[in-house]
Amino acid sequence: MLRNHFETEHNLFRDAFRSFLNKEVVPHQEEWEEAGVVDRSVWRKAGEMGFLLPWAEEEYGGTALKDFRYEQIMCEELAAINEPGFMIPLHSALCGPYIAEYGNAEQKARWLPGIIRGESILAVAMTEPSAGSDLAGMRTTAVDKGDHFVLNGSKVFISNGLLADLVIVAAKTDPANKHAMGLFVVERGMEGFERGRNLKKLGMKSQDTAELFFNNVKVPKENLLGDAKGGFFYLMSMLAQERLTNACGAVAGAEAALNATVDYVKERKAFDRPVAHFQNTRFKLAEMRTQIDVAQVFTDRCVMDHNQKKLTPEVAAEAKLFTTELLCKVVDEGVQLHGGWGYMWEYPICKMYANARIQRIFAGTSEIMKEIISRGMKL
Repeated sequence: MLRNHFETEHNLFRDAFRSFLNKEVVPHQEEWEEAGVVDRSVWRKAGEMGFLLPWAEEEYGGTALKDFRYEQIMCEELAAINEPGFMIPLHSALCGPYIAEYGNAEQKARWLPGIIRGESILAVAMTEPSAGSDLAGMRTTAVDKGDHFVLNGSKVFISNGLLADLVIVAAKTDPANKHAMGLFVVERGMEGFERGRNLKKLGMKSQDTAELFFNNVKVPKENLLGDAKGGFFYLMSMLAQERLTNACGAVAGAEAALNATVDYVKERKAFDRPVAHFQNTRFKLAEMRTQIDVAQVFTDRCVMDHNQKKLTPEVAAEAKLFTTELLCKVVDEGVQLHGGWGYMWEYPICKMYANARIQRIFAGTSEIMKEIISRGMKL
């Protein structure tokens, strides 16, 4: 279906980013998958090309492209090659904005240039072993000691957990108020900051997802973002963009899975004719084509609304819910239409299936999305 919300400059950006991925990422995907982590050098190369935090001000080394369509394009192109480990969207669309929005002038000057160059990789640490979507239930604490905070606790399922040089850590700052928390930038090498194992996952094999531990970590006051008790609201304010980012990647992932399946059923034969010639196959693919087109139109509209600061948390939740559920449906149907070969790791649809399942869980589960949407309906 024709999409008309991209302009000439967006198409040129897509061409450049796609060329970058084909040269610097695609040749290394199997290697990174085996290693369980991408090579740090690809981050620096992306920075050199201007693909990290493209929205950042020129004074920090950015290109001031304050248009979420550029983030959308990168989400789509990464999904098209099925690369889950090189998480530019996490770095640029999820973590970087916390520093830009809530950091002071000194913090921006100190951190943003290295982040934009790909020298400092970002992660955000919210989830804990005993508290997933329930941020108010976190147990990590930060105690004010005058000129610094003492951070104690642990986090789990942290993307970029091993590579990250700067980790934005959410921690409770007032035992009497469950919503009082701060966002603290913990830097690589701080005493008491330890990383656990690279977690073994169903999919996203090239993504370094890790446990993080904070044992009496002294975090300078200069590393606190904004108010020490405002972190919960800071996190909430960024969730709409985070969920929109998920939606952009999910619908693009569904498109990639559909394309891989169409290619396969045209070539694969059963009972002396291509699998694509069976009515069941055609009807399944037609249904998926229709649903992906509908999801794409809705997602594109959300992107444009977000550019105008009109995207509500409820609508962002709708986008995240619908597209991630659709993605999982499409990859499942794709595996089925591949038959036994769909269960083989050498086939792209198998990896897509494994990578997709987490989408309905992270950034808020589908059940949490439904709760947000129903509350918006005054239910």
